[in-house]
Amino acid sequence: MKKLLTFASDIRVNAMLCCSAAVLLTACGGGMTENGNGQQSQTAAVLTSSADQTAANSAATAPNASDAAEAQTTEAAASSFELSGYDGVPASSGAAPADGAPRLLASISASSPTVSAATTTPATTYNYYVSPTGSDTAAGTKAAPFKTLARAVKAATKASTTVWVAPGTYAGGIKTTANGTASGRIYWVSTTKWGAKIVPPSSSSNNNAWDNRGNYVSIIGFDVDGTNSGSGTKWTHGIYTGGSYGMIQDNHIHHIARSVACTSAGGSAIGVDSYYHGVKSDIVGNVVNDIGPAGCTYVQGIYVSTSGSIKNNLVYRVGAVGIHLWHDATDVVITNNTVTSSNFGMVVGGGDFYYTTAGANNVYVANNIIYDNKYGISEQGKTGTANKYVNNLVFQNPTYNISLRNGLKDTGTISSNPLFKAYSKTAATPDFHLTTSSPAIGRGTATNAYPTDLDGKPRNASTGYDLGAYQH
Repeated sequence: MKKLLTFASDIRVNAMLCCSAAVLLTACGGGMTENGNGQQSQTAAVLTSSADQTAANSAATAPNASDAAEAQTTEAAASSFELSGYDGVPASSGAAPADGAPRLLASISASSPTVSAATTTPATTYNYYVSPTGSDTAAGTKAAPFKTLARAVKAATKASTTVWVAPGTYAGGIKTTANGTASGRIYWVSTTKWGAKIVPPSSSSNNNAWDNRGNYVSIIGFDVDGTNSGSGTKWTHGIYTGGSYGMIQDNHIHHIARSVACTSAGGSAIGVDSYYHGVKSDIVGNVVNDIGPAGCTYVQGIYVSTSGSIKNNLVYRVGAVGIHLWHDATDVVITNNTVTSSNFGMVVGGGDFYYTTAGANNVYVANNIIYDNKYGISEQGKTGTANKYVNNLVFQNPTYNISLRNGLKDTGTISSNPLFKAYSKTAATPDFHLTTSSPAIGRGTATNAYPTDLDGKPRNASTGYDLGAYQH
């Protein structure tokens, strides 16, 4: 590993030395460094100019008199484990298609396309519960939950496990390594969407909120808030995964790495990495905002260096790139995302390769709104000829709206204001829903579109497929 790291670092140094102003946007790539947790720091193209198994499984045990009595005495506590706030946004069905990649919806009918998280989260063999009012010496049941995420990590070691996390504030800096399977994923679920808030501990020993190395792991509905750093190492990563067939869904990840030094060590709100041979992870329905120091081109919003999908995400105010493909990224579907108020809206490219030099190819980019960034959509580094750019709204990105390579041409591109309901670069919570006059309404393609929007509202042929994260 040391040899590989040195080699990658040398690539970066040499690239920096050889880059003139004319090629900084295309030839310079980031290196990778390993932190104290063995996690690879994903760095981007340099864009300077431009537990023990102790919990009982309530679902697998028939109710009896003892259970009923316990339920009566813990009714108030149990209510915090009811799913809330998802408004039909589904969790994972647990079943994977033939290619093994996780998909979120078990089934959707044309007459009733919206399915609740409660009905699509499958029953699992093992269930653990976490609450701020719990105890880490407890059994981890609904009646006697754990108190910390760190304790739950020690318990959730087997496939077909769900960890249910009640609303409250929890110290981050956790690392999950257990593997699920295609038929028995491991789910981490905030029972109220954004109700379980992950914050820096009083003294942080690593640079990330959540470091996942496990395969077939779903992380659903958390609020990862890096606003208030304690002592120790400041976070530069929100949710990082080096595993395969992962799902990062419905999370709010914000104010990460806002006050760190701007260095090539880099960082990201969501990082999906190929360094540990991870493939086919999905990033769906997340809100990512206020990431990286202002003007720093090393800290990304959503950063992917492998295969998978990026759908229905809202990304704004990112120091570097809202959605960035680099390293070994290839075979990625990027649809119905809204990216604004960042340096680059989207970068598709390959460089500083880990295991391949093929470059970013077979990337499908459609139905996205890339608006009011310095740069719009940009192919950089090494890219292939099979990339497609279809029906995107790309507007008010003053340096350029779209720049492709290899003679590729975008199709169906809209160049006009998306007409959000209440947009501002500086407002704390801009409203990115579409007004009824938006040119993004009905201008999308059904190909690779997610069946619901960021709010859980259905997308279908009868209403037309809108561009961006929200259906009108």
